[in-house]
Amino acid sequence: MADFDRRTALKGGLTVSAVGLLGTTTISAAVAATGAVQEPTIHDTAAWGARPPNGAIEVQNHKPTYIVVHHTVDPGNVTDYTLEHAYWASRSIQNFHMDTRGWVDSGQQFTNSRGGHITEGRHRSLEILRGGTQHVLGANVGNNNSTCIGIENEGLYSKEDVTPALWDSLVKMVAYIASQYGISPEFIKGHRDFNSTECPGTVLYDRLPELRTAVGKLLGSASPKADLPEWPLLKPGDAGPRVRVAQELLRTRGFAVPVDGVFGQSTKDAVAAVAARNGLERDACGATMATDETGFLGSDVWPLIVGPGTDLRALKARLAG
Repeated sequence: MADFDRRTALKGGLTVSAVGLLGTTTISAAVAATGAVQEPTIHDTAAWGARPPNGAIEVQNHKPTYIVVHHTVDPGNVTDYTLEHAYWASRSIQNFHMDTRGWVDSGQQFTNSRGGHITEGRHRSLEILRGGTQHVLGANVGNNNSTCIGIENEGLYSKEDVTPALWDSLVKMVAYIASQYGISPEFIKGHRDFNSTECPGTVLYDRLPELRTAVGKLLGSASPKADLPEWPLLKPGDAGPRVRVAQELLRTRGFAVPVDGVFGQSTKDAVAAVAARNGLERDACGATMATDETGFLGSDVWPLIVGPGTDLRALKARLAG
């Protein structure tokens, strides 16, 4: 099996960045908002009856770089849009994160219900956000929590769209966070832009350009800058030219996978081996472990199978075609 890990990538002149690009990537300073955005209604941890955290909440002396959009998967696309249900969902997520995952508190900084009710997730997140100069370290973006502030959106958005109420509150909440921290709309990302996960679901992920535009209007900022496309998410069972490209890259790394354009068991095993060898966190997003995402090929794995000196723009154009 291939002897290839993160150290090999670095020795070969590759740098794996938070957004899944290779090479030396410089993130420009966030564009300061031209006017303050009004704080939406946010229900704090006391309002929904949160348990005390199991330990100290870490507050870092820097602003987050990215605003990350998630979906919770469970409890599914419910039709209970009440505030009481939003409180219940927040307690359910916290219980799972603390009792099953063993985390100190809820992993996300904020939660957005299908009824459009925003709740504070991890303790102190609202207090620190209002200050606008520090960052509550969460647990919602594997290997990138120090740079990311996350919003869990209640529901499963792989095939269905979000409710109008959830969308409206998401736009307002993201705009408020961006205004407080001076984050440009181009740094609004989905969970899959960092980790090999379906989160926040294909439907919601495909609406992120719309979200960036809507937030930009509230901030009074210019349209988001064009960027290289993100790495595509490939999953077991997928088929087509992009799978073939991945298989070709895996073979150059010593994995005996067929180059047939079908994401079968051997391709899944090879991708899982690369992820495990590099210590990538494999937890699914959200309140449950409902989906097994072992062997998914996404933004954190692609850079590990691409060879040194690769023309990334040409490769990504091929993957997007």
